[in-house]
Amino acid sequence: MSESLLEVKNLKKEYRNEDVVTPALNGVSFKIEKGEFVAIMGPSGSGKSTLMHILGFLERPSSGDYFFNGRNVNTFTDDELAETRGKEVGFIFQAFNLLPRTTLLDNIILPLFYTNVHKREWAYRAKKVLTEVGLEHRLTHTPGQISGGEKQRAAIARALINDPAVIFADEPTGNLDSKSGLQVMKILQELNDHGHTIILVTHERYTAEHSKRILKIKDGLIISDEMVGNRQIADGAKELIK
Repeated sequence: MSESLLEVKNLKKEYRNEDVVTPALNGVSFKIEKGEFVAIMGPSGSGKSTLMHILGFLERPSSGDYFFNGRNVNTFTDDELAETRGKEVGFIFQAFNLLPRTTLLDNIILPLFYTNVHKREWAYRAKKVLTEVGLEHRLTHTPGQISGGEKQRAAIARALINDPAVIFADEPTGNLDSKSGLQVMKILQELNDHGHTIILVTHERYTAEHSKRILKIKDGLIISDEMVGNRQIADGAKELIK
């Protein structure tokens, strides 16, 4: 890999409440190349969610630099941040964040309302990504009519609809049983194998080991950066998710 998708240099973030200052990030630096599958791993309060919010253009750092595709994000206006977030980033959340009384097809289409994609392409794109995650038979179902694992697969489809440069997965297996969680991680691995850049945020070592690289964060600092020798989904797990 030779082309950096994102790079942060001495990134810091503080939250202020009147006279109280709470540091969340204390000088974080690393690069992520296009096509990587990176897990950001740390306990609650370590700064991993704050870091994801900055990388996903949801928050600004207090200081330091963030480069995305070679551009310094610190120079972006609020409108540029929103536009980049809509075009370049897909999000997968622990709580799924699907509209409960809306069909899966319409849930997946929703992000296209904020793009220049012609309306006649919306259903085609949504059906395509739902097929990629094995939900082509659930197009007219609402979230209340499907399982937790299927909800998260639908959330993955929604994250894919704009063909983003990077997909952020925030504790994507946190609300799932073991079998459903393994199915979700297998899909993320397959997406990465097809060239998608994945950034996974988790507090669990087992989940992190599905990635190819783990950044461990503690007290707002990166304490280790390691490659994963053999990605998870052992033989027993493969049988479980068939």
